[in-house]
Amino acid sequence: MALQLVIIGLPQSGKTTVFNALTRSEAPTGVFSTGEEEPNLATVKVPDERLDVLTRMFNPRRTVPADVQYYDIAGLAKGIHEQGMSGRLLGYLSQGAALVHVVRAFEDPSVPHPESSVDPPRDIETLNLELSFSDLALIEKRLGRLEANIPKLRGAEREANEREAEVLRRLKTALEEGTPIREVELQPEEERLLRGFGFLTAKPLLILLNVGEEQLGAPAQALVEEARARFGRPGVEVDALAGKIEAEIAVLDEEDATLFMADLGITESSRDRVIRLSYALLGLISFFTVGPDEVRAWTIRRGTPAVEAAGEIHTDIQRGFIRAEVVSYDDLIAAGGLPEARKAGKLRLEGKQYIVQDGDIVHFLFNV
Repeated sequence: MALQLVIIGLPQSGKTTVFNALTRSEAPTGVFSTGEEEPNLATVKVPDERLDVLTRMFNPRRTVPADVQYYDIAGLAKGIHEQGMSGRLLGYLSQGAALVHVVRAFEDPSVPHPESSVDPPRDIETLNLELSFSDLALIEKRLGRLEANIPKLRGAEREANEREAEVLRRLKTALEEGTPIREVELQPEEERLLRGFGFLTAKPLLILLNVGEEQLGAPAQALVEEARARFGRPGVEVDALAGKIEAEIAVLDEEDATLFMADLGITESSRDRVIRLSYALLGLISFFTVGPDEVRAWTIRRGTPAVEAAGEIHTDIQRGFIRAEVVSYDDLIAAGGLPEARKAGKLRLEGKQYIVQDGDIVHFLFNV
């Protein structure tokens, strides 16, 4: 399943322009000002030079990169918590693995800012508060139901409801004190208990400062450093991109795009950088399966044991897991191929609890 990233931001932040830059789409900008809640959606192939090298080595019938899906939802206006987010909008937000907050840092008199001035720290704080208010509303609603039902329950069911209520009260206190849920220390059992809520402040957050062309270089970096100093907490990353310029680059052919980027001093496309930062935020890595039919990249969380990684391919492989044949990408390339890696003793047999590493080439052996 593709990694889902939800792009959020205040109105007039250039959110849809950034979506176009990241996905090479041409979604019309400004449509969300009408209150339309249907998101823009695009799937992007994750760029990985290792996959290209493996394709040349194995010459498969097809190559399958990992996917990232971007949702560009309606702007989250200041005060949206007062009337409450619609269930549909909240649903899109909740299903994202991480949130990408586009923050306006560019000046443009033709695009008036809703607050009448450009102030990135203020806007970051505004949206952080809106996400916190949304989580608080959800917690208070659920707590109200639990507290009304607990006196009527007995035994294990009552104990389960009391445990849930206790955890929710802790989260409520944290949010009221300005601490997002992602920073609250939870036991694995408590995390499982809360998994279905989709709390917004529990999600990793990538803050993207949307700068103008004249801010590229040192001015953009200064804005990033200022924002990191103020908002750079666990599970939060900050970066900058020039959305309008990057959207123009995204529709150029590769040669023209390279020249344009060089002229502007842009060393890495926004698409590649945002995916890389998102993977790091979420603790994601890639492993590969190779052969004459297919070379494919698979996305898993860092620390995933081999038996669970097998389940990413198919549940039958996980159920019937026997062992995994593993070689690291670097060892495979140095050897020149799988037979050579095997001869050099670099192809290893690993069991269920082997922790798959970034870049591993894995062949799973299993019983049907």
